Amino acid sequence: MIPHVRSLGLVEYHPTWDAMKRFTAVRTSDTRDEIWLVQHPPVYTQGLAGKPEHLLHGTNIPVVKIDRGGQITYHGPGQIVAYMLLDLRRWKINVRELVRLMERAVIDLLSEYGVEAHGREDAPGVYINGTKIAALGLKIKNGCCYHGLALNVDMDLAPFSNINPCGYTGMRVTQVCELGIAVPINELQAELAQNLTHGLQRHLERKQALEQY
Repeated sequence: MIPHVRSLGLVEYHPTWDAMKRFTAVRTSDTRDEIWLVQHPPVYTQGLAGKPEHLLHGTNIPVVKIDRGGQITYHGPGQIVAYMLLDLRRWKINVRELVRLMERAVIDLLSEYGVEAHGREDAPGVYINGTKIAALGLKIKNGCCYHGLALNVDMDLAPFSNINPCGYTGMRVTQVCELGIAVPINELQAELAQNLTHGLQRHLERKQALEQY
């Protein structure tokens, strides 16, 4: 049963976070997994281990302390956010494998347009020549996950200068529109969701095949 993909448009951060928590709290073993595709108005989110010093300057942009792993990042219009509401047991996947799968979905998406990107073992996310284009963060509760990944497409990057992105001093960020990719965000969003669902299916098939031996 593949995840149900929901495109929710531009939505406020806090109500969306609350909805993810509710979805995860009430789900059962029969609940279908979902991927929510959204954009958010400008907001900084600071993970459980987030250090306040990674917000470098005062700003009018709200800072929301949340329950995912990681430090501080920025969300704004023109960024694809894909929230992964999954039962990890159903997909026979652990957190590290899911992080790599999410990174691969972005890497493969960019590769389709001739852009070479990569992940980093020491810093989850997707990078191009040392600049970060996608950030990841998850929360695991009772064997299920929520939160997900954020891919910069065509946004105002200036708010990133107020933070150490994901806790890394001097980390530069980039976005799809600066790479010569002129594709509407809704098309990229659909391709990313497809990469994520196909990645999950391939992972499960591999695990099931191994179990047969």
